[in-house]
Amino acid sequence: MMISSSLPIASKRFVFRFIHTNTTNPIISYALSLKEPKNDWTREELRSIYKTPLLELVHQAQLQHRRFHQPNKVQMCTLMNIKTGGCTEDCKYCAQSSKNDTGLEAESLVDVKSVINQAKEAKKHGSTRFCLGAAWRDMNGRKSALKKISEMVSKVNELGLETCVTLGMVTEKQSKQLGEAGLTAYNHNVDTSREHYKNIISTRTYDDRLKTIQNVQKSGVKVCTGGILGLGESEEDRIGFLETLSNMNPYPESIPINRLVPIEGTPIVEELNKPGFKKLTLEDMLRTIATARITMPKSIIRLAAGRYTMKEYEQIMCFMAGCNSIFSGKKMLTTLCNSWEEDKAMLAKWGLTVMEPFENDAKIE
Repeated sequence: MMISSSLPIASKRFVFRFIHTNTTNPIISYALSLKEPKNDWTREELRSIYKTPLLELVHQAQLQHRRFHQPNKVQMCTLMNIKTGGCTEDCKYCAQSSKNDTGLEAESLVDVKSVINQAKEAKKHGSTRFCLGAAWRDMNGRKSALKKISEMVSKVNELGLETCVTLGMVTEKQSKQLGEAGLTAYNHNVDTSREHYKNIISTRTYDDRLKTIQNVQKSGVKVCTGGILGLGESEEDRIGFLETLSNMNPYPESIPINRLVPIEGTPIVEELNKPGFKKLTLEDMLRTIATARITMPKSIIRLAAGRYTMKEYEQIMCFMAGCNSIFSGKKMLTTLCNSWEEDKAMLAKWGLTVMEPFENDAKIE
């Protein structure tokens, strides 16, 4: 199709936009036409988006991404384990569960000074969100720990960094206390679909997880919630996982997408080798990320645990599909993490720059 040189500039822009957002999938067209995202996606709509031919899906996800975010900006986050091991949950993938024989020793909550020192180091290397993780089922009976963590949050905020914590299940009151300390977001992953969840965890229900998320939302703290891909879930489970997230109101401020890291001593390792276990592919990850970007366009989508196992081009393809955040530093709780130097070199090579703290204000087209 030729665009006449006699057309006014504004008309040329309109035609250019029409050509480059046109898609044969009416559900994607509808999603890209919305001025404000919706929170009532049906399973059928999500399935239609997810099953779009891959190149077309990634292309449309990138168009949606550019409506709401700077295309060359990536948020760099760092995660610190502030209380290792001893968790009473039985998550099949987790090295920190007391029910899994991984050789990990339980440790006490670290001191505030250690957190500040690591936060300073993260900031020096370019990270703008500092996340704190503790291996607890919930915060019941942990008043002194909650007070100490609130102090950690306040002091990290004083460094000019965003803060996120993950402490297991919390009440609205507990979340509010963290919010009053300056907490940016609370992480509580749903992990997978409602249907597949029971195959992974038995000590906490799916509704327990959703209740914590609702408590955080009521307290005024932003929600960070996502899951783990590669738990033997089906394509329909990944669509169901997206259905849960996209129908939250509001939907998550940030969505961590973790790629399973099999850890010896966890039950998931045994299942990986069973006939019929559904192995995760790069295509699965791209489809999940792109569908999340199209339906939850204002969210930060984080390529989280397991990224160190991915080749550079695979990571870049995830950015093209809509990811705009990574975890960088020394460790991801108990697994390896890409280093700051490695990540900064990769971002520079591809023309990407690091977001400033609190820069995730939606860029409306």
